[in-house]
Amino acid sequence: QVQLVESGGGLVQAGGSLRLSCAASGRTFSSSAMGWFRQAPGKEREFVAGISRSGGGTYYGDSVKGRFTISRDNAKNTVYLQMNSLKPEDTAIYYCAVSSGRDWPAKVSREYDYWGQGTQVTVSS
Repeated sequence: QVQLVESGGGLVQAGGSLRLSCAASGRTFSSSAMGWFRQAPGKEREFVAGISRSGGGTYYGDSVKGRFTISRDNAKNTVYLQMNSLKPEDTAIYYCAVSSGRDWPAKVSREYDYWGQGTQVTVSS
């Protein structure tokens, strides 16, 4: 069993930055790809970013490329999402997820086995 706890969300003005963290328990973290997804009210869950189990490979959704950076620290069982140049359309609940045993992250939510409870990010205009 894996438990994920996100933190770092909050209210920020457009153009600002936030850094989300996701702390994982369990032994599968370092052997698994990780992902960040988000869901805004009335919208489907959207892939934001993914990172390979070594941290050497990263993928981003088109809407966040060049603004967000995903990273991980396997010694701390933590994955991060640095969000810069935030826009009001980035407002959503952000979730981290584990894709157990996979080396490379998938962009579809069904490939992820465990999910955090989510953290709210609100960007004001």
